[in-house]
Amino acid sequence: MAKPSYRRILLKLSGEALMGKRAYGIDETILAGLSAEIREVISLGIQVALVVGGGNIFRGVRTNRETGIDRASADYMGMLATVINSLALQDVLERHDVTTRVLSAIEMRAIAEPYIRRRALRHLEKGRVVIFAAGTGNPYFTTDTAAALRAMEINADAILKATKVDGVYDRDPMVDPKARKFARLSYIEVLKKNLKVMDATAISLCMDNDLPIVVFNLTKRGNILKAVLGEKIGTVVHGGK
Repeated sequence: MAKPSYRRILLKLSGEALMGKRAYGIDETILAGLSAEIREVISLGIQVALVVGGGNIFRGVRTNRETGIDRASADYMGMLATVINSLALQDVLERHDVTTRVLSAIEMRAIAEPYIRRRALRHLEKGRVVIFAAGTGNPYFTTDTAAALRAMEINADAILKATKVDGVYDRDPMVDPKARKFARLSYIEVLKKNLKVMDATAISLCMDNDLPIVVFNLTKRGNILKAVLGEKIGTVVHGGK
């Protein structure tokens, strides 16, 4: 097997990725497949952290627009949805003998540890999978921004952004079959073209700290390992050097 390209990664999952073919909620088969892949990755000695969204349960921005619930309140509700997903991931990972810790940006000591940077680093160094829940703990910030922030704080070598498509396109490939896929992009190109890789705050954070982002298809078995091994899958967003 090829030598891993990264020593420590942050895997960013959308809440929708956990739905599978369901209209909402969590698909147990998706969780089981994800757990098996993460176990395979950590067996190589790679340190893994996770950030998962909550869109399969609750989306704060959408609810704010549709129902008029105060944006801050809606965002806090969305953060709680990420905690639900984090606990589900922890449960399935530990059933596959993967030791995990859930660290929440909003304190809820009965079910998760409070987020402390040094504690997260120690867990990673001991080979535990760390799941960061509740975003940044602040409204108006997405889980994309939380992923970029946590990746920087733990000194990750890359963010692996798992999606339902096999990279970044100039148009939605689900709608337009002629959409063009990018193999590599600079941060500036992502911002100028307004490509939906991650939100602008997250991209700017990664650009300022030269942290690469690998965007790939989560639904294809083995892609997480391929991304970690540096194989040419998906799209790599980098500093343009």
